[in-house]
Amino acid sequence: MAKWGEGDPRWIVEERPDATNVNNWHWTEKNATPWSKDKLKALLDGFVIAQSGLECTVSSIEKLEGEATANNRKGKLIFFYEWNIVLVWKGRYDNEEVTGKVTIPNLSEENDVDEVELTVTVDSSNPVSEKLKLFMYNIGRDKLRKQLDMYIRALKADFAKGLILPKKDEMNGTDTAPPKKDKETVYASGFNKKKIDLETVTSPGSASKNSVGGCKLDLKKLKTTEKFQCRANELFDALTREDMVTAFTRGHVKHELFEGGDFVYFGGNISGKFEKIVPNKKIVQTWRYKQWPSGHFSTVTMELEEKEDHTELNLTQTMIPAAELETTRQNWQRYYWNSIRSAFGFGSFLC
Repeated sequence: MAKWGEGDPRWIVEERPDATNVNNWHWTEKNATPWSKDKLKALLDGFVIAQSGLECTVSSIEKLEGEATANNRKGKLIFFYEWNIVLVWKGRYDNEEVTGKVTIPNLSEENDVDEVELTVTVDSSNPVSEKLKLFMYNIGRDKLRKQLDMYIRALKADFAKGLILPKKDEMNGTDTAPPKKDKETVYASGFNKKKIDLETVTSPGSASKNSVGGCKLDLKKLKTTEKFQCRANELFDALTREDMVTAFTRGHVKHELFEGGDFVYFGGNISGKFEKIVPNKKIVQTWRYKQWPSGHFSTVTMELEEKEDHTELNLTQTMIPAAELETTRQNWQRYYWNSIRSAFGFGSFLC
């Protein structure tokens, strides 16, 4: 039998001067919801987005619903947060004021901040509002994501301080063991149970990677005309019906056919939103290739014109990164136009 104080160290629960949560073993939880609401309001309300002579401002927060908690179990930091946010924004161009909203339906620990969905809308549609809306898509969303990232980092930094308590030797100043690289484990809630090891925000090596958000891109425009041996409604169906899009892209798609609806094609390589839909005549999309700089979208306009024995499709795509112009042109030809002709026989003349 071991003498008092000389037991097997594997079974000794470490002594703590404050006699609470010995060795950080027990589950502890802090409610971070009130703090989070104040922090998000401070970061987002009144936030100004300005670049290249354009400026928009978050004028108010229409909705801020959700919760956040910080937890410690066995020395591991676990953060849960889930927010539904609606921002009201305004901007001015050519002496005309434009108003709209940015909807953030699911800011949570399940997604990296650059994967968080931000939907931009305007209250009225005209050339000026569309210009500012595009500015908010391509510039504003990236800057807002950086504000959200600041919230997440602050949440982890502020609430980590009181959750991991010092051990006895650390409190006595006698800890000489080489420090281990701190890790935190973030468990996703809901159906996604993935576990990700991340450096803690208190680690000096935890600085984020450099982004291209502040770099000025050289942008180009693509214009092309394609002829299909079919009627305009048939070509429109091929571009908008989910079953037909699945057929010519040869894979599962996400396809929400309404203005503001998302689409994701080719295994996530192409994504965007439907901005305008005029049946059998016109489709306008915000459109991006996965390899483009984060948050950068082009605008695609497809106009259909039925002729006597064929239908012409006039494609205009603006704001393409210059280095990707030729690749984009070739990919439209190969993966869209040639694939549509092959899948539906639109290369044969109508009888």
